[in-house]
Amino acid sequence: MIMTPGFRKIALVTHIVSSVGSLGAVAGFLALAVVGLTSQDAQVMRSLYVAMEVIARLVVLPLVFASLLTGLIQSLGTTWGLFRHYWVLVKLLLTFFVLIVLLLQMEGISYMATASAGTTLLNTDLLGLRRSLVIHAAGGLLVLLATTMLSVYKPHGMTRYGWRKHQERQRGQDII
Repeated sequence: MIMTPGFRKIALVTHIVSSVGSLGAVAGFLALAVVGLTSQDAQVMRSLYVAMEVIARLVVLPLVFASLLTGLIQSLGTTWGLFRHYWVLVKLLLTFFVLIVLLLQMEGISYMATASAGTTLLNTDLLGLRRSLVIHAAGGLLVLLATTMLSVYKPHGMTRYGWRKHQERQRGQDII
């Protein structure tokens, strides 16, 4: 199914906004995680982790999910297809991976927010979890940057399925 030009543009704008928005939201989350890891001020740490949970739950998670969903709509509704080009498939898998890791990290993010809101954290408290938040946010940012680069550069390379469809289309045009 090929989308109408108007719907295709709406879907593309929605995909770009959600993808770039998730990139920015993860970058902001990473900045807060780094400050939370390095801060000596207990009050700053207390507020940061509560804010990080809000950002993760209400901004990052919906944007990554929207990016995945709109990417599926774009691939299934355009000639790019979902399984025709390696870059589309890799981008889909990377975005899905980011979503899964984020969902798995939400428990730790919530625990950190609850712990920091309930007690005064020292710089050495929950150090492993605080480091994990920085590492996972940095990794997520790198993966989202990779998906952005794939979208811009669109490296050549068709899957076997894509190559077969391309040849079928070429044969159909030769007949006409």
